[in-house]
Amino acid sequence: MEHRAIHLMFTSIKLEKKLIFCLLFFLLTTTAEATEYIVSPAPSDQVGASINGEKVVKLEDTVIPYWQFLLWLAAMQIVSIIDILLYLAKLILVILGFRIVDKGNVFDNPNRSSIYTYIKTKPGACIGEIVEKTGLGRGRVRHHITILEAQNKIEVYEDGGKIRYFENNSTYEEERKIISALQNVINQRIISEIQNGKCNTNSALAHEIGVSRATISWNMRTLKEVELINEERKGKNIIYRINPSYENLIEKYG
Repeated sequence: MEHRAIHLMFTSIKLEKKLIFCLLFFLLTTTAEATEYIVSPAPSDQVGASINGEKVVKLEDTVIPYWQFLLWLAAMQIVSIIDILLYLAKLILVILGFRIVDKGNVFDNPNRSSIYTYIKTKPGACIGEIVEKTGLGRGRVRHHITILEAQNKIEVYEDGGKIRYFENNSTYEEERKIISALQNVINQRIISEIQNGKCNTNSALAHEIGVSRATISWNMRTLKEVELINEERKGKNIIYRINPSYENLIEKYG
């Protein structure tokens, strides 16, 4: 119910903005070449005669067709009608029990508030995780996430086919890739084993974690892309180490 009301409101506002933009563009283009000049009485009836010997430049008149004037007048009428219809739509929705969500009341719904709180405390959460932790149905969670995103409360980040949600906060702007990489279970095990000093090569990590060496190589590629892991070649082996610059983030989100 709330989603339909929001969709109607946003559609009308977008249409109104487009019409206003077109009108402003028309006014700017029709007045862009206008030149200021002073009109003085001519000394004779001769057209284009110089008054004090100055150079005479013949000006061209720009005539706006009457149909064009009517067209823009009609556009402004449409904008006014949209305003009236939007007001009536809001009134009808209120009468029918619908509620339009805005920034002032977005957290009045307890389920939506709990979803936002979870995303805030667990940045990078997926929808399945949110469903499990909140106990709400997947459809209901999607509905509230859509509203939170529309109100710019959360941001969406795509991570290799997975959709992760973050609080709309500049704090996570540079950290999203790292946080997303740390959500992967195998990545967590790799980092943990390297930190513990037990394993630091591909074969040792594969044996300890119980996966193939190809799996370790695939996950290492991701960890190196986000610069969480540094590598150093020693003879035939490649030694992996944690990037010291990100040790605090690993401790915080790992």
